[in-house]
Amino acid sequence: MKKIIFFLCLVFVILFLGAYKYVGKTNISKSNNYIVNIGKSNKFSQAEINDAINCVKKKFKDFRGCTLTKLWYDEKKSNNEIQGYLTNGKGSENGVKAENVIVLLSNFHVDSSGGDGSFNPNSNESNWSWTLIRDSKTGNWRVDDWGY
Repeated sequence: MKKIIFFLCLVFVILFLGAYKYVGKTNISKSNNYIVNIGKSNKFSQAEINDAINCVKKKFKDFRGCTLTKLWYDEKKSNNEIQGYLTNGKGSENGVKAENVIVLLSNFHVDSSGGDGSFNPNSNESNWSWTLIRDSKTGNWRVDDWGY
């Protein structure tokens, strides 16, 4: 009987420590040698932001000679970028609603090749923005614009 109680207590402690490890820390992770940081959001769910992040990761694979070092969501900065996108950018032409636009930011390193030739060789790009849109609240994100 003592062995069963000891075993159950041990399992409980392991489960508790495992849960404690993730409480409050799920918004920052390191993946493929770069940091992903998801700030608090009143507009998008964690799943919506993660879907947008995955979309950017996929698009970034096209950036030859570049290594992603950080990718993040900051709602205040995103809202500022969205406003410009909707009034002066592609959003003023395509009619997308603000609720279907998200902006992520990234940092990345450019190797000696200069990427595709449009970047300075052996440089770092900071606060590079990625504007993603979708057709509806349940639609899939797609990268519509990127850069500064």
